[in-house]
Amino acid sequence: MENYDTLVEAINGLKKQGYTEDFNLKQNCIECRNGDYKIFHNEFHIDKFFRFEGNTDPADESILYAISSDKYKLKGVLVNGYGISSEPLTNEMLDKLK
Repeated sequence: MENYDTLVEAINGLKKQGYTEDFNLKQNCIECRNGDYKIFHNEFHIDKFFRFEGNTDPADESILYAISSDKYKLKGVLVNGYGISSEPLTNEMLDKLK
């Protein structure tokens, strides 16, 4: 698996691998293209993930997911905070992102 030092470096590396969509996390799905695509937990795969920890500020902690959806023929990235800054999610989404 690749090893990236920063979140920006990882996003750029994944874009070169075809992960070009920018997914947004919602309570029960992920979205892209301004909500044109709503992709539910059983419609996507997490291909890779990377954790980044802030050197001094715990609020800087994040997880980068490389996600693909065979159903919609999309590949993209999702950045989410963890710990205190994580989003409220349904149980299905929580299980998927573990």
